[in-house]
Amino acid sequence: MTTDSLGPTIWSAPLTRPNPTRPRTGGYHGRILRVDLSAGTAEVQTVREDVLRQVLGGVGFGTAILAACSRPGIDPFDPAAPVVFAFSPLVGGPFTTSAKFAVVAKSPLTMRLCDGLCSSAFALAGKRTGFDAFVIVGAAAEPAILVIEPDRVRLVEAARVWGMETSPAEEAIREAVSPACEVIVIGPAGENLVRYATLQHAGRHVGRGGLGAVLGAKRLKAIAVAGDVYCPVADPEQAGRLARELASRSLGPATEKYRLLGTIANVDLLNRIGALPSYGFGQSQVAEAEPLSATALRASGYAGRRSCAACTIGCEHRFRTAEGGSVRVEYEPLFALGAACGIWDQAAVRRAIARCDRLGLDAISAGVTLAFAMECNERGWLDGGFRFGAADHLEEWIEQIAYRRGVAGQLLADGVRRLARQLGPDAARRAPHVKGLELPGYDPRTLPLMAIGLAVSARGADHNRTSAYEADLTAAGDRLSPRREDVLRMIDVERRAALLDSLILCKFLRKAIEPFYAGCAEILRVTTGWNVSAEELLETAERIIGLRRWYNQREGWQPEEDDLPQRFFEEALQTQTLGPVRLDRDQFLELRAAYYKAHGWTADGFVPSEWSERYGIVELLASLTQS
Repeated sequence: MTTDSLGPTIWSAPLTRPNPTRPRTGGYHGRILRVDLSAGTAEVQTVREDVLRQVLGGVGFGTAILAACSRPGIDPFDPAAPVVFAFSPLVGGPFTTSAKFAVVAKSPLTMRLCDGLCSSAFALAGKRTGFDAFVIVGAAAEPAILVIEPDRVRLVEAARVWGMETSPAEEAIREAVSPACEVIVIGPAGENLVRYATLQHAGRHVGRGGLGAVLGAKRLKAIAVAGDVYCPVADPEQAGRLARELASRSLGPATEKYRLLGTIANVDLLNRIGALPSYGFGQSQVAEAEPLSATALRASGYAGRRSCAACTIGCEHRFRTAEGGSVRVEYEPLFALGAACGIWDQAAVRRAIARCDRLGLDAISAGVTLAFAMECNERGWLDGGFRFGAADHLEEWIEQIAYRRGVAGQLLADGVRRLARQLGPDAARRAPHVKGLELPGYDPRTLPLMAIGLAVSARGADHNRTSAYEADLTAAGDRLSPRREDVLRMIDVERRAALLDSLILCKFLRKAIEPFYAGCAEILRVTTGWNVSAEELLETAERIIGLRRWYNQREGWQPEEDDLPQRFFEEALQTQTLGPVRLDRDQFLELRAAYYKAHGWTADGFVPSEWSERYGIVELLASLTQS
């Protein structure tokens, strides 16, 4: 691959290609690439099969690597802080939705674990370099691009593309390097260390927690990958059979909602049940939401449906922009930049989503932070002109945040927790975050199991890692009065999510794999050749959940972090269908205690030494450190 049009090569390091005759586990290369940007070195390290089996890939493998090779208490912007790109045993195989990768680092927004997932061909090309994971430490002396191939690693000057928005930068780098490569980039938000900046590849984002800013601190504009090293599967015939069966089920009723409408259907659903956060979490059921509904969106500028790489579902629904292009619209950005900000002009919201994408901003954090600024302005705590419904200023504020300029850039680029600390204790009691991560689009007052999931998630206020809303929406009894045994259903959903995020498969398949653990075990068996059981995978999921908490605990986590803003306990939410609703503090604490007990943790949420001994956490990390 050539990079002459980008700039000179800063340094280059040769690599040893995998030995094609060496016996190996199906689905894995058994190798990690460690790159030090400061020292100009690239080192290949082997990984034992038993280590891979304990954490699989994706968020499990990435968390283990991060914990093993990072100094406790390190600042995410410290050059020595690692960022891990982890693939999985299923990447490159025949299974639908398996073209996914994880990015894991310490979050500059939460100062806790951040693990992001992305579905794209970057996963396929990255794994073909001959590695199961990349670990990147150090920082380039000047803006740079990291180019990874099976036989060498190069760092190339990026002055020509530094400052570019995401999609133009990605296109320019691919044109300069090779049409065969895949490129993941940061935008201006990452370059300016906005604490909720994203990474992008082919319009797909690694979105939450500021992983784009971690690369920005390393002055790394992009990573380009290409290779021709393929991983065999252990049983190609059976893998093909299972893949065909799964592909068929992926087109059945379990995913129909996502194929027909996508996640935008949640606007109608959550508003109907009183769980659509609006006007800065001041309301959750509003009459004015109709312009953001799936029906209204489909009637105005619908541009068609697309699929991620290696996916049969096709949940990505796109909508035309005024400039002649199109933008992917999902529920969460609609909530954050629309409902949360009291903006119901769908054209303005679509434009705002597109600006976040091109600037490399997490649309959830950007919208919720703006909505909090609007609330604080209403209460007289903050100047700056922020007001609900100000559609005409939305793009301007987004630009200011991404470039850290203007009033919005000065105040909002570090997220709601840091803003609230500046404004005082009254603001801090209302700031919509957990562990520093802004809340997603589910009002916890009407989804009490989701309230627990948001509070205890290692990543912070996150809807994907516990997927606890599923337990709320399928509750057999009174949704507002869950019992201790309902927590067990929530934990089952959480374990399934951890397993899917580590194999990696899309969570939209969670109801297409039945029986779930036995089905996942069979997929893993035909891929790797391991005689793995449903019981082993259940234990693996529990190990991964506990490992993520163990990492946070090592980084200073305290019990008071597993909580929600006081506003949700103190202020009743007025809803049309449910009447006044607020979280019951005693019920919340009881359910949280049941959650801790079911995982085998202490009464205040710590992972005890006997738990880590049972799951071999210390030995696992030691083996990765030594490998």
